[in-house]
Amino acid sequence: MSPSSANTTLDIEGMSCAACASAVEKSLARTPGVQSAVVNYATEKATVHYLPELATPAALKAAVENAGYGVVERAPSVGVAERNAETDQQKAAAYTHLKRRFWVAAGLAAVIMLLSMLMLWPAAMMRLNMQWLNAALLLLTLPVLLYSGREFYSSAWKSFRHRTANMDTLIAIGTGAAFIYSVAATLAPGFFRQRGLAPEVYYDTTATIIALILLGKVLEMRAKTRTSAAIRALMNLQAKTARLVRPNGEEVDVPIEEVQLGDIVLVRPGEKVATDGLITEGQSAVDEAMLTGESLPVAKKTGDAVFGATLNKTGAFRFRVTKIGADTLLAQIVQLVEDAQGSRAPIQRLADRVSAVFVPTVVVIALLTFAMWFTLAPAETRLPLALVNFVAVLIIACPCALGLATPTAIMVGTGKGAEYGVLIRNAEALEKAYQVTTVLLDKTGTITRGEPAVTDFWAAPGQSVPALLAQVAAVERQSEHPLAAAVVRYVEAEGASPLAATDFQAIAGRGAAASVAGAAVHIGNARLLTEAGISLPSAITDQADILQQQAKTVLYVAVAGQAVAVVGVADVVRASSAAAIKRIQALGLDVVMMTGDNPATAAQVAAEVGISRYLAEVLPADKAAQVKALQAEGRVVAMVGDGINDAPALAQADIGLAMGAGTDVAMEAAGITLMRSDLQSVVTAIELSRQTIRIIRQNLFFAFIYNSLGIPIAAGVLYPVFGVLLSPMLAAGAMALSSVSVLTNSLRLRRFKPL
Repeated sequence: MSPSSANTTLDIEGMSCAACASAVEKSLARTPGVQSAVVNYATEKATVHYLPELATPAALKAAVENAGYGVVERAPSVGVAERNAETDQQKAAAYTHLKRRFWVAAGLAAVIMLLSMLMLWPAAMMRLNMQWLNAALLLLTLPVLLYSGREFYSSAWKSFRHRTANMDTLIAIGTGAAFIYSVAATLAPGFFRQRGLAPEVYYDTTATIIALILLGKVLEMRAKTRTSAAIRALMNLQAKTARLVRPNGEEVDVPIEEVQLGDIVLVRPGEKVATDGLITEGQSAVDEAMLTGESLPVAKKTGDAVFGATLNKTGAFRFRVTKIGADTLLAQIVQLVEDAQGSRAPIQRLADRVSAVFVPTVVVIALLTFAMWFTLAPAETRLPLALVNFVAVLIIACPCALGLATPTAIMVGTGKGAEYGVLIRNAEALEKAYQVTTVLLDKTGTITRGEPAVTDFWAAPGQSVPALLAQVAAVERQSEHPLAAAVVRYVEAEGASPLAATDFQAIAGRGAAASVAGAAVHIGNARLLTEAGISLPSAITDQADILQQQAKTVLYVAVAGQAVAVVGVADVVRASSAAAIKRIQALGLDVVMMTGDNPATAAQVAAEVGISRYLAEVLPADKAAQVKALQAEGRVVAMVGDGINDAPALAQADIGLAMGAGTDVAMEAAGITLMRSDLQSVVTAIELSRQTIRIIRQNLFFAFIYNSLGIPIAAGVLYPVFGVLLSPMLAAGAMALSSVSVLTNSLRLRRFKPL
């Protein structure tokens, strides 16, 4: 993407099938300055990548209108949440109107059907005038066409004017042909009788087809609404108000829209965090499951970050606002999910190519069907048979199922991923995750915690461990070294009594020393103690050797000139890593570990988590080369990392997965972001991708098979052998069922749960 390029999302109105989306996409792609355009029929959105100096928003809108469709105008300042809320309101109104149209069509179609059945009973027909009955049926059918079906005809006419064709074209031609034929038979029955033809009418067919198609549309719109439930659920998480603390100490509740950067916000137990910020006072446990999928509350203290929409569980705290509106983590997640739902998976390309030529092809097939029946059928029935089969072919061949097969599954899958803290950048990333054969794990920060932790504290016989811990902590609290921080965390967890240190000295490359309770305390490497003239007894060195053989860093502790303890420090393996790696391997994937550590340390960690192949002493600059080497072996590689030096490898991999606790650079280079720093999320991402692609393939198979079998049957291929013809009304029901079936199959993904 060039620096001067831009992206925009347009809300398209008036689309009725995949062919409509294809027409809009082609019109946008032809606009000067547009580099790419993707139109999603399921979400009714167009994602356009363009050069602002060549293509303006007005030009993009004109391109959509030139294709025969409209663009819903949005205020420039409207954010993702507000835009989606407005869209939901408009869709709710459209859904209500659609249901009203259906009930009108269904009610009138039922009456028309009952009256039409009278024609089958000669006794009834003797008491009724056929011409008057047909006239009554005509009057009952008109409201169905002019009100319930009006949008089909106006859309078809609009498409015709723009030299395109869509689903509404098929419906309009099919029902229009049946209606016009029926009107002619009603008004001029003698014309048909003079030519040996029965003046049959098909008002019941016309009205019922429209009613059934509208029923399918109602069910389709209802199901499509459920596919976007994930985004609505995310947006509904946002707090509506915030309790601001004024400079004078006054506390006041204000709408979330009035919160500004730098404001101090109070959060009490049981309340939602209003927006993103840093805690300035207090501590608590915060439930972040709605953002990360992590079920356990996270301990928070002064200086820690908190995020909007998370739930405060225990203590009260105050925080300074650092992000508002579209910059918050929740807003970014919503935007990412929305972008992913609007993207196109490579697997969809075949369906798109078919949809682009589908409607014209069906019209040709329908015309050939009419010609065949008109030529081969007996003279007295050839016109009715030709018309009925012509209409059946047009009605059953709706391309909606093809257009919905992929995007609906993508919508549900990406939304479900967000629910479990797996943020999928686009549909291509989802498909790539399905194709993965090898998972390459960076050790530090993925398999391990990425920070040193005390694993062993051994004290010489006769020493008081609590007293030693208190003395060690007193020294290390004065140090800024990461190893010192690890020691302090360990001591605090052990509950040692705090002591004060004086005369603190940080000795570069060796450790630290200070005076605690009148005694000199040294903590650091062997060189520190040697230079201080402190000898190391064999018991101390023997214990240090054991720890070093386990690839741990050793710190020696000396009090009053005597070595008294040994501390083992290591970047510990996450508790869930071994189980997660076992599950990845159970999916049939190879797991390779990559680390900059020496071979001994690498072997120790690999053995602990069950990895047989590892790459040791890999420099940051060489990580991408290692990915290339695996790809050269014919592997599809998923790279999992979290650091800034992982970004090149994440970009080089077929699919990059960045741990959410890592850097922004790493997440920008990845196709999937894992909000939880836990390898279990890798398993979730792969399982979800596999299930989503499986659903897409089922949908595409069903859609192709449906049309491959339905069109020949509607054309009458079974008639010569079995004497079976497909009624246009059954064709309408089958057409509606095809789209609903695809949507229902996609919605099965809502039941997805990580194993």
